[in-house]
Amino acid sequence: MLPALMVVLAAALWAVQAVSVQLECVDAARAAARAAARGEPLEQVITRARTATRPEAQVAVTRDTETTKVQITVEVRPPWAQSLPAVQISAAAIADTEPGYPP
Repeated sequence: MLPALMVVLAAALWAVQAVSVQLECVDAARAAARAAARGEPLEQVITRARTATRPEAQVAVTRDTETTKVQITVEVRPPWAQSLPAVQISAAAIADTEPGYPP
């Protein structure tokens, strides 16, 4: 009975960590979309997004005269089982591009 309880507890902790990473991605994508929509350099926006989530995060920014979209994707594994396949977590945010873009 105890081993089954440990497996359930480990799975619950892993789920909590995955949800935490999802929230980080959502917040980082939202902030990055606002910054990119204001006209900040894309390299700086990508660096900030990676700093807010994980250094290995994949950040894609699409900016045109009407909208700016940021997509952040992170692969995470449970810290107690690195041999398990990674779970891909992603978030996207869209913001209206500020008038005056391109400069």
